[in-house]
Amino acid sequence: MVVRALSFGAVAEAYERFRPGYPVELLDLVTAYAGAPIRTALEIGAGTGKATRLFAQGGIAVTATDPDAAMLAELRKHLPANVTTVQAAFEDLPTDSSYELVYSAAALHWTNPEGRWARMATLVRPGGVFASFGGPVELADPALKEAARAARAPYLETDGVPSPDGTPADRPMQWPGTELEQSDWFTDVRQSVIERHLTMSAHDYIGQLSTISAYVMLPAADRDQVFRRILQVLPETVEINAEITAHLARRHH
Repeated sequence: MVVRALSFGAVAEAYERFRPGYPVELLDLVTAYAGAPIRTALEIGAGTGKATRLFAQGGIAVTATDPDAAMLAELRKHLPANVTTVQAAFEDLPTDSSYELVYSAAALHWTNPEGRWARMATLVRPGGVFASFGGPVELADPALKEAARAARAPYLETDGVPSPDGTPADRPMQWPGTELEQSDWFTDVRQSVIERHLTMSAHDYIGQLSTISAYVMLPAADRDQVFRRILQVLPETVEINAEITAHLARRHH
């Protein structure tokens, strides 16, 4: 699992180039939930800073943390002045500072479940907000989705990240909301979905896939073969469903 979490450094530039950024609706959602201006935030698993930019543009002083030096080097190329970077895994972060907002964009599943919420609670100020958000970037057309799945199948059974706590996909509350609801430190757990539809070239879609850990972990020859096979079944331009599921919770006073 650790190997997989650190596999992104090798693809930091592709990650920056191909992963979609986050829409302003997400900042609005978190701000509205907070109910007061957010001045300080800690980001867990910042990567190349896709979400960092959104929150920094909202005037928030962000401390962006990531265990991977290559990811942070890429992040620093695009950095607003109100961002501090710290190279550290969530488990190694000092707990002597707390923040009005602690958030993680598509990275929380890489953190160690052991003591996760107790540690999180030391980082979020009482009354402060925890937010987690992300979601798969998927082909919108079911027929194309199936064709791509069949093309990849000999090499890769699934390319998704399974639910970390095994919550079935049809349950109304998904992870990490499920864990937050059971935590002693957090309350008022909410799940929201922000619809998002994108159009991109098939090549950019493959570029996006090249940043997903399931593909990163394949031997290079297999990976090239998979991408070639998927490209063969796609038209030049593809419609993408990239909805974002956000989970919000408040730290008990």
